[in-house]
Amino acid sequence: DVIFAGTSGRPPLGRAEVQLTIDNSDGALPIDYSEVTISRTMFRSGGSEYAINGNHCRLLDVQELLSDSGIGREMHVIVGQGQLDTILHATPEDRRGFIEEAAGVLKHRKRKEKALRKLDATDGNLTRLNDLLSEIRRQLKPLGRQAEVARRAAAIQADVRDARARLLADDLVTSRGALEQELADETILVERRREVEAAVAETQQAEAAVEAALREDLPALAKAQEVWFGLSGLRERIRGTQSLAAERVRNAAGTTDLEFESGRDPETLEAEAGRVREQEHAIAAEVDHQRGLLDQAVADRRGAEDAAAEEDRRVAGLQRAAADRREGLARLHGQVNALKSRAAAADDELGRLGLAREEALARAERAQRDFTALETRVAGLDAGEEGLDAEHEAALNALEDIDEQLTAAKDGALQADRDRASLAARREALEIGLARKDGAGALLAASDRVAGLLGSLAALLSVRSGFEAAVAGALGNAADAVAVSDADAAIGAIRHLRGDDLGRAGLIVGGGPAGERDWPALPSHVTYALDVVEAPAELQGALGRLLHKVAVVDDLPSAKALVAEMPDVTAVTREGDVLGAHFAWGGSSAQPSLIEIQAAVDEATEQLAAAVATSERLAFETSGLEAARLEAQKRVDVALARLHESDATLAAVAEELGHYGSQARSARAEADRLAKAVAEAEEARTRDLAGLADLEARLHTAEDAPDEEPDTSERERLAEAARAARQAEMD
Repeated sequence: DVIFAGTSGRPPLGRAEVQLTIDNSDGALPIDYSEVTISRTMFRSGGSEYAINGNHCRLLDVQELLSDSGIGREMHVIVGQGQLDTILHATPEDRRGFIEEAAGVLKHRKRKEKALRKLDATDGNLTRLNDLLSEIRRQLKPLGRQAEVARRAAAIQADVRDARARLLADDLVTSRGALEQELADETILVERRREVEAAVAETQQAEAAVEAALREDLPALAKAQEVWFGLSGLRERIRGTQSLAAERVRNAAGTTDLEFESGRDPETLEAEAGRVREQEHAIAAEVDHQRGLLDQAVADRRGAEDAAAEEDRRVAGLQRAAADRREGLARLHGQVNALKSRAAAADDELGRLGLAREEALARAERAQRDFTALETRVAGLDAGEEGLDAEHEAALNALEDIDEQLTAAKDGALQADRDRASLAARREALEIGLARKDGAGALLAASDRVAGLLGSLAALLSVRSGFEAAVAGALGNAADAVAVSDADAAIGAIRHLRGDDLGRAGLIVGGGPAGERDWPALPSHVTYALDVVEAPAELQGALGRLLHKVAVVDDLPSAKALVAEMPDVTAVTREGDVLGAHFAWGGSSAQPSLIEIQAAVDEATEQLAAAVATSERLAFETSGLEAARLEAQKRVDVALARLHESDATLAAVAEELGHYGSQARSARAEADRLAKAVAEAEEARTRDLAGLADLEARLHTAEDAPDEEPDTSERERLAEAARAARQAEMD
């Protein structure tokens, strides 16, 4: 509405600015300027900017500046529609607000309310913060215990590292001592080795000289063997030739005899042939015998050669043993001693590792037993935790239900108090309206001095709800009259008014007889005014005359129809308009009648009594609910405390479970590591023992061998036996 929307010739604007300049020469505004210009810049997007004398500020700053001077859009001094009615029907709280606003206190109250709202919000935040802090503290307790355990573990680990460092330092010192001893032994062995190497060199030189002489004698030996084998062959050939010549001589002699003995007997020839065959068999047997001797000679030759070779190998072994003994006896001693030391250290290490592994397994078993026992305990605690959760949930639900009921009761009580205050103020205002300032009011005020006064007619009558205006219209001025008991009382009241110049007043004289009611019957939707009014007995006659044949209808057309049908009946509408055959009275009224006001007072009194009863009932219920809430809060606190205690116990048990589980796992891991170390140590020990056995065997061989050169006479004897066996084979 303020920002220019544009025309066909000019584009729209994006903002608008409104300025209000106030003359502050009287200092009404608490600011050091004689003129104060308040400006507001509105943007099309909906935002606004405020400024005081060109300085940007907040809307709150502008409101506080104006409220300090008593200026505001909702001030009580501003005339508006319904403002007077609001003031007249204001509750005590509203009246207090008007008074505080006029006194300049309202702004401080609003600031106080704003500060209280901020304090309430801060209190809520503090409550939430306290809850968070309590929860964090509850969670920090097991964490603190874990941190303490971690610190103890760190201290233990530092001790372990220190102990390991000390053990390593001790091992280092021991190893250095052993190394120095080994170096000393090595120096001795090196010196011995040089001596042995010198002896070996001399022996090798002698051996080389012998081998050179042997190589020089080998051609002569080979030539001698060839000559010997040649001579042996010639001897065999000569022997064969001799045998063949002898055989030929014998054969020649036999042939000559045969030539001289030709013509001999066949039986003789057969006998000779048999003898020749026998000789042949004897020769074959001899050949077989000689072949057996040859085989035996070959076997003997082979055995002799094998024995000679074995003796050669034995002598060579003895020579090598002597060389080993001379060259490596010291080294073998050193190696054997080193392996023995390593084997002893391995045995000690195996013992230590075995004990450590048994201890680790025992720790793992103890930790596992403790872990199992704690698991059983945790199962029971979990069951109890579920019960505590259910108990806390039930207590919390009960507290929430009671809170809801208490909130509803408090809201109802607050509303009832407001209704009671409003109804009391309304009844008070209506009673003020009943207070008359004319003669009737003077009579009512002097009821103790005027005899026979019954009271205001409006107060004595009880009109059915909805018919107040109709009865007031039917009674007319009599509705504001004062009822007296009889004519004497009426005369006394008139004299009192006249004597004190208190004005005039209408009087309803009671005590008269009630007239007979021979009135015509009315339609079903119409009733006589007398039937909707209840009055004391002494006023029945006067009321019957005042409401004689007066019928109550809904509206003027109905009244016209009723009067046209029954001319002797006077009709009155629900709004109080009266229509008779010869008289009519009605229109609008500036104020309600006393009967209407009295009816409103009675209604307000009944409503006030009901509101008071409701307020008292709700106050009683609120007190009972507050007591029940205290009990429910106690139950919730107890359940929460038990739940926190159970949580702390569970956290501690969980921490112990983690500790025992970690201890069992670390112990098992240590046992596995130690088992692996034992296996590796046993494998190394086995290798060392195998090497030690080999070295000891070599050492024993070297030690058992004599220091002098081995005897070669047996080898020479066996070589001679081998040559004899070969000669026998040739023979």
